[in-house]
Amino acid sequence: MTKKILVLCTGNSCRSQIAEGYLRHFVNGNAEVYSAGVETHGVNPKAIAIMQEDGIDISNHTSTNIDEYFDIDFDFVITVCDNAKERCPFFPTKAKKFHHNFSDPAKATGTDEEINEQFREVRQQIKEYCERFIAENLKGNQ
Repeated sequence: MTKKILVLCTGNSCRSQIAEGYLRHFVNGNAEVYSAGVETHGVNPKAIAIMQEDGIDISNHTSTNIDEYFDIDFDFVITVCDNAKERCPFFPTKAKKFHHNFSDPAKATGTDEEINEQFREVRQQIKEYCERFIAENLKGNQ
């Protein structure tokens, strides 16, 4: 049976979109990956661009509200920011819950290059987290 993974963030615009992209990449079709927000802010164009630099296309992703997924029985729910963890609604599910607070690159300030560098740093942190998550939690599904 295919495992289902939900990545949850505040606005489903940046960190959760990046994580969804990497999780999909690392599971290679062996799990269903979703992302959502407790609010929806649209997919951040800088997140799309920074993922493209690493060869992952998230340009077709959409910003989805968590309410749309209440009928899915997730195996894993990963919150990627403290705000989402605090505001995460109760899921009537057996899902194992994981949490890692990544800084929000959408709040980065400075020159364009400084902002892009902050996006790259967070992207790398999320990439490493996702790769480790898959290795530790979906070993038998690979």
